[in-house]
Amino acid sequence: MICHLCPRLCGAERTETEGKGHCRMPEGPVVARAALHMWEEPPISGTRGSGTVFFSGCSLDCLFCQNDLISHQDFGKAVTVERLREICLALIGQGAHNINLVNPTHYAHVIARLLDEPLPVPVVWNSGGYDRVETLRGLEGKVDIYLPDLKYLTPALAEDCSGAADYPAAATAAIREMARQTGPCVIEDGLLKRGTVIRHLILPGRLAEAKRVMDFVAEEFPPGTVLFSLMSQYVPQGRAMERPGLDRRLRPSEARSAQIYMEALGLEGFTQEGSAADTEYIPPFDLTGV
Repeated sequence: MICHLCPRLCGAERTETEGKGHCRMPEGPVVARAALHMWEEPPISGTRGSGTVFFSGCSLDCLFCQNDLISHQDFGKAVTVERLREICLALIGQGAHNINLVNPTHYAHVIARLLDEPLPVPVVWNSGGYDRVETLRGLEGKVDIYLPDLKYLTPALAEDCSGAADYPAAATAAIREMARQTGPCVIEDGLLKRGTVIRHLILPGRLAEAKRVMDFVAEEFPPGTVLFSLMSQYVPQGRAMERPGLDRRLRPSEARSAQIYMEALGLEGFTQEGSAADTEYIPPFDLTGV
C-alpha cells in the first residue's frame, strides 16, 4: 500500500513484510500487548477493565513517550487481521467492557477491516491526536469512543517535543471530526458507551500550554459535548531524561494550578491524583495476549 493515513502524508510503500515511512511499520498490524487495563478513565476501565491492544510504531516522535519500547524501538509481533479479531474476542471473553485500540493511527486501514463485522462491545480509538480527518471519516460508524490526546497548541513546542509542527492544526481538526462522529458522551451504568474524551498530559514547566489547551476545549465544545481528561502522570522517559526541563516530574503546584483552571472553566471530565506519576502504571510490553 502507498500510505497517506496520517498527517505526515509520506507516501511510503508499506508491504506485508517491510516497514517503511515515518511509522516504520509494515502494512499488517504489529502488536506488543493485549490485556485488560484498569488505569484508563473510570467509565472506560469500569470494574472489569478495558481490553487494550497496544500497536507498535508511531507517526510522532515524542521525547517523553512512556511507551518508547513499542512506539520508537518497534518491539512487537506481526499478526494477521484474523488473529487480531481473535485477540479482541479473547479480551471480551475475559470481561472487557470495550476494545481499546492504543496508537492505532497507522493501522486505520486494518481497523476498518477488523470492524467490518462489528464487535459486541464499544470500540475505543486511543490515539495521540495526530490523525487525518479523511482517514477518520473512513471509520465513521465503526468507532464508538474517541480518546485522543491534545498535546499542544503551539507549533514550535510540538516540533520540539514531537517532531511535528503541524500537530496543533492536525489534532484540532481531527478532534472536531471525532466529536462530530460520536456526538455527546453517553454513559450507561457508569460506563462510557459513546463519545469523545480529550486527554492532555501536563508537561513540567508548560502550565501555560495546558491552559491554552483547556481554553480551546472550553471555547470549541459546548458543555455536554465532550469530556476532558487532565493527566498529571508525567514521568521522564526515554530521551526526555536528557532534556533540561523535561527531565523532572511535575511539581504538585503545577498539577493543582491546572486542576483549578479546569474547574474554573467548568470543563467536565477527570483529573489524576499525584500517585499516578509512577512507572508501575506503564504496562509491561511482553507480548501478553498476542
